[in-house]
Amino acid sequence: MRITRTAVGRSRRAAVLVTTGLTAPALLLTGCGSGSDSSGSKGPDENGNVTLIVADYGQFGYKEAGLFEKYHELQPNITVKEDVTTDEKVYYPKLLQQLNAGSGLADVQGIEVGRIKEIVDTQADAFVDLGDAIDVGDWVSWKEKQATTPDGAVIGAGTDIGPMSLCYNTELFGKAGLPTDRAKVAERVAGGWKDYLQLGEEYRKKAPEGTFFMDSASAMFNAVVSSSAEQYYDEGGKPVYKDSPSVEQGWNLAAEAASKKLTQGLAQFSDPWVAALRKGTVATVACPAWMAGQISANAGEANKGRWDITTAPGSTAANWGGSFLAVPKQGKNIDEATELVKWLTAPEQQAAVFKAIGVFPSNARAYELPEVKDARLPYFNDAPIGRIYADEAKSIPEAVLGPKDGVIKDTISTQINNMEQRGTGPDDAWKAATDAIDKALG
Repeated sequence: MRITRTAVGRSRRAAVLVTTGLTAPALLLTGCGSGSDSSGSKGPDENGNVTLIVADYGQFGYKEAGLFEKYHELQPNITVKEDVTTDEKVYYPKLLQQLNAGSGLADVQGIEVGRIKEIVDTQADAFVDLGDAIDVGDWVSWKEKQATTPDGAVIGAGTDIGPMSLCYNTELFGKAGLPTDRAKVAERVAGGWKDYLQLGEEYRKKAPEGTFFMDSASAMFNAVVSSSAEQYYDEGGKPVYKDSPSVEQGWNLAAEAASKKLTQGLAQFSDPWVAALRKGTVATVACPAWMAGQISANAGEANKGRWDITTAPGSTAANWGGSFLAVPKQGKNIDEATELVKWLTAPEQQAAVFKAIGVFPSNARAYELPEVKDARLPYFNDAPIGRIYADEAKSIPEAVLGPKDGVIKDTISTQINNMEQRGTGPDDAWKAATDAIDKALG
């Protein structure tokens, strides 16, 4: 998932700031695109110079890491320009339109993980097989499988992933009599998300006035579902969200959180959610790797040092988010675009993006590079995020993806918000969700 969001700051201690330091201002993930006016792939000019267009959404971090300029230095006849759409929900329909029209696509196109299955199933023939260009074995095993067709074609090279953690406000925890040390917090939720809710009930007993244990029950729902191999579809491609154990578990936990008033009931990334972070009324947030940046940017400098990061509840790793780079066959510079994708998703470049904006690499060889391995977040009490996220990434189960995962997830999240904000009963909310999903799926 790469949405319009804001970013992250990280560094080691002062002795190594030059090699691993990141600051919150440098990590702004607003998705305020560079707004290139590029329209699509064009062939070489009369001098043999090539301009490659990379179309993506939100923020992939290549500009911030200076990678396009560096590539031009390595390949002087190639200039790379980025065509950014702020909102992925606007970007994807346009991508489908261009695919169906057979024109207008860039040399390289970003694809969000919630869309990759639909592209693999319905549009794979429109993209170059990258299997021979990239070393698939470099990526965490489940990442490239998400972009692989039944006959073995790899239509997307993995960019980032979203290994799960738990972000918590140490100041609020302390005032509520809860432990603030990240290891002790991890012990308290080691049994899973049920333990997390029990910790929330303890928090509520002594909570500072006007504060809540979590921001959103729908975020917890997504974290729970993301830890399971079977989520919304089975391996045969059949929608099973109504009977999925992970969906049932996540829904029941969300309903419990709403009924016990453990959540502030905020739709994530909304203005009220941003305000809650700034005012310090939220004690915990389910934290895929990219979420730490949301907190640091929106909570602001005044809350620096009041937050920390620990491992996610339970013993099962989870992934929430991630994207791919793909090369359309209709492009005019297929060989050059393929080489660019190979270079952008190599471990060194993924580590550079992580250092620049905080999105976590899917290329596992990047985990041993100092920019990743030694990474810490000063905003979050120097939390060792390189180690936390790498450990999580290596044990994430291979999830079964479906073509409408994003639709199902968003619809259920809306109804969870209704339970929180409007007091809708769990049965009524579930019926509304399933009715809407069934209609969307046809």
